[in-house]
Amino acid sequence: MPRPETDASILHVDLDAFYASVEQLDDPALRGRPVVVGGLGGRGVVAAASYEARAFGVRSAMPMVRARRACPQAAFVSPRFDRYQEKSREVMAVLESVTPLVEQLSIDEAFLDVRGARRLLGSGVEIARTVRSRVRAEAGLVASVGVATTKFLAKLAGDLSKPDGLLAVEPGTEEVFLAPLPVSRLWGVGPATRKRLERMSVTTIGELAVLPESALTAALGPSLGQKLLALAHNDDPRPVVPERETKSIGAEETFAVDLRTRDACDHELVHIVDRVVARLRDAGYEARTITLKVRYANFETKTRARTLPEATLLSTAILATARELLDAIDCERGVRLLGVSLSHLAPASATQGTLDLGDAETVDDARHQRREDVERAVDAVRERFGASAVGPASVVADGTS
Repeated sequence: MPRPETDASILHVDLDAFYASVEQLDDPALRGRPVVVGGLGGRGVVAAASYEARAFGVRSAMPMVRARRACPQAAFVSPRFDRYQEKSREVMAVLESVTPLVEQLSIDEAFLDVRGARRLLGSGVEIARTVRSRVRAEAGLVASVGVATTKFLAKLAGDLSKPDGLLAVEPGTEEVFLAPLPVSRLWGVGPATRKRLERMSVTTIGELAVLPESALTAALGPSLGQKLLALAHNDDPRPVVPERETKSIGAEETFAVDLRTRDACDHELVHIVDRVVARLRDAGYEARTITLKVRYANFETKTRARTLPEATLLSTAILATARELLDAIDCERGVRLLGVSLSHLAPASATQGTLDLGDAETVDDARHQRREDVERAVDAVRERFGASAVGPASVVADGTS
């Protein structure tokens, strides 16, 4: 069972309607209006909707065509991911000034462990109030916060506090708090598991909590049954981990019109590789495995992967491998989505020092370093003047010196 706590000190911080809120922050004319962020083409989907738009039934992942029908008066906006990353960094800086124990889950969501900050900043609830106030004052955004003794319960409390709320679950009251909630609130309970539980006359967390473990594991299997029973008793020993290892970096594009030729797919592949390699360099990594993802017009999805002998961060090398993977794809079937992800990541190698150009292998190293320097320079120009200031580095660099 979880250890007893005298104060709830795990915080879950979630920015409300983040993308839409940033758009409303930057454009005062959008404030108080329904705002929908996402792909504006015929096949676009909703990435975020303001609470004004949600009142009309607009939700994330909804096809944009349905969103326009549900709320035609909304402002429909293309996403600006660079701007969202910038605002995310502002918020994370606020959180990290409160405690070094910040585990960022996504661009707009993080766990905090504030046990070490309580002596200076007060109780978990007082720190949560401070966090909400500072995020609003310093970043101009609204954060909802859940406070509890475990990550599971803090996340659940944060979800229930939305929008613009703070909900704390005091130590000793956790199971009373959980008991009336639907079992779907437990991590791991999807539609199929919920139906199985309903056949056992279990619809609430409290009803699940009193089941014998043997009955639950017989119905759901040992792993899921034990996990759900533990969560129903607020047994979640996972710590807040400040740094999460990046396992892969990717980019993909859904097209308004299906691509039906190899040339068309190759043209889009160049731009996708360019984007994903820029993200790789920004993160300070190089990659060994390149994975190509293709979704056909009938929604069938295929992936192809290749692992290189050595890790690289050069777009020319990654593009060449992605093109080889594309050779196995029948583009004439109609390609709806194309994506590239990079994995088997490692910290990027340090720049080499003085080079002896008399050695052939060292000449290759020098050529490799020059190309890397060129690609980094392109990134710097884009960062200053915008993404369209320079064409894809992989188009300019054709693989020769």
